[in-house]
Amino acid sequence: MPRINLLPWREAERKERKLSFMIALAAAAICAIVVTFGTYLLYSALIRAQVSRNELLRTHIQMLNRQIGEINSLEKTKAKFLARMHIIEQLQRSRPQIVHVFDQIVRTVPQGLYLTEVSQKGSRIQFQGVAQSSTRVSEFMRNIDGSHWLNNAELEVIKAGRSRPGSTFTLDAQVVSPKPARAGHRPTRKLTAAAGAQR
Repeated sequence: MPRINLLPWREAERKERKLSFMIALAAAAICAIVVTFGTYLLYSALIRAQVSRNELLRTHIQMLNRQIGEINSLEKTKAKFLARMHIIEQLQRSRPQIVHVFDQIVRTVPQGLYLTEVSQKGSRIQFQGVAQSSTRVSEFMRNIDGSHWLNNAELEVIKAGRSRPGSTFTLDAQVVSPKPARAGHRPTRKLTAAAGAQR
């Protein structure tokens, strides 16, 4: 005799499918929450690592900036020392020059002319004095141009004296360092060597 199932099997099957769906939905939700939380933790760790690297880079940049500042300060100090050394070397080289210049002045002053004032500004030297005539001044200028330590004589003022004989004058000259003489070469110009006292 055939069996007839009179139980509400459709209703039971529907409940079973609904329960399976709810379990699957809960499992999917749990998996989504776990994945989201894991992603959040991963990105948080990456952000913290990047922030730490940024802080390290900022620290190194500050250290490098301080070192660059110290290097620039040392460069400025070095430049100052080099400038001082250059000035000292120039003074050392020019120290005997003034002796030669005064010696040349004595050798270039002709008879009938004497100097009242000699002043130097940079590489220019100024002579003020009294001469018996303008010819003596011209001779003085020629002697300067023929000198090894002086050249480029330029007459500024010459005035005939009223209260005393002679002419007062003012002229400039350039102070130079002589070039080293070549072997077998002798200067052909001769200077008028005379005392600078007035006759």
